[in-house]
Amino acid sequence: MNGTPRGSAPRLGVGVGWRPEIAGAVESLPGVDWVEAVAENLCPGHLPDSLVRLRERGVTVVPHGVSLGLGGADRPDAGRLAELARRAEALGSPLVTEHIAFVRAGGERTASPPLEAGHLLPVPRTRDALRVLCENVRIAQDSLPVPLAVENIAALISWPDEEMSEGHFLAELVERTGVRLLIDVANLHTNHVNRGEDPLRALDELPVEAIAYVHVAGGVERDGVWHDTHAHPVSRPVLDLLAELRARVDPPGVLLERDDDFPPAAELAGELTAIRETIDAAAPTPGTARPPGTARPPGTAAGTGTGTGTGNFTPGDSDSGDGEDARRRLALAETALLSALVAGTPVPEGFDRRRLRVQSRALSVKRAGVVARIAPELPRILGADYRAAFLGYAASRPLRAGYRRDALDFAEHLLTAGRPESHAVRRRLSLWWQERAGARPPRRATRLVRVARAALAGR
Repeated sequence: MNGTPRGSAPRLGVGVGWRPEIAGAVESLPGVDWVEAVAENLCPGHLPDSLVRLRERGVTVVPHGVSLGLGGADRPDAGRLAELARRAEALGSPLVTEHIAFVRAGGERTASPPLEAGHLLPVPRTRDALRVLCENVRIAQDSLPVPLAVENIAALISWPDEEMSEGHFLAELVERTGVRLLIDVANLHTNHVNRGEDPLRALDELPVEAIAYVHVAGGVERDGVWHDTHAHPVSRPVLDLLAELRARVDPPGVLLERDDDFPPAAELAGELTAIRETIDAAAPTPGTARPPGTARPPGTAAGTGTGTGTGNFTPGDSDSGDGEDARRRLALAETALLSALVAGTPVPEGFDRRRLRVQSRALSVKRAGVVARIAPELPRILGADYRAAFLGYAASRPLRAGYRRDALDFAEHLLTAGRPESHAVRRRLSLWWQERAGARPPRRATRLVRVARAALAGR
């Protein structure tokens, strides 16, 4: 499918991100028209009772994927696509959403071990990356029972030598695939602070008629870097960008995201009210709406900063080279970046070393937080030493096989190093590991059992 998305996007209204921690609050909030749930956290055969009740009340539920890695060099995994399709069908959803990002790299194309980011990372806005992304989006579209919309992400870092602005990149993606867009105005603000990109230029260049819905979320600025935390109240600049978008188009839906540090229901209700008021106040009077894509001529620079891609690409340019060659080049580039972020390898040429250090630490901190949620016994066992111990472990040991395996590998790492120093704490950690490790390769298992026995003997 190419060109403008077929048909009109479903009218969703104003919604909120559903999370288990605030399920009761979401059900009680007045005027919630729809909710979005992280797809990977749902089991199609055993949907949470809260989502079942919401659906019975007529509330639309949209699954939001985070693990496809459509911007990666590999084609989307058929199993992941099938699981996303099952969730859409189980929820009776009118569409599904994912991200324009890569989440893993390495593997056969690079003759290097597979690497997992545990996070959404930006793709370079180049012809190669666009060609690969378009093919991956088409594969996903063909595998899903409902329309797909893809989201622009927030980033701490910029790729060197980009060929397109964000607006042109998204416009060309829509032109080539007909995919819908999920526009996150908080991410536009993040990229303004972190990468010097003009969010108004992005809105001017976007094919706003392709918008399926809009995300609004909070963050915080530290030392000149905006962190898209989804754990803080929505800031005024983000609401201002929502107003700018509404002046250009009436989005089918707007959704408030909150993923951590959840406030009382009354605060969530207040943020939803602020979103509704912003939309209503920014609605243009008849005949005054801004025509999409005409405020600035394509290729006209607006603002300063890296990654603006103002003069090297014209929408509609033909791709050069073979598709597999593009995938190989993209694989090498993304693997080099991810390896620098999670495995301590040299920083690829052209990247800001300071920003990469910030991003690397952010990935490790997020990883430590996810492991703590999946294996809450570990921070209880290690106490105040958990965070520093995990960050030390993560500095040179990339995430390779998911967070549950990561928790076990972290415990392994400490035990084989004779840590923690306390015999009693080491004993508790040994018992925790023994109860969960399961089958291991013989040589490695023998070594670790000896460590565990030694720890038990020293109690």
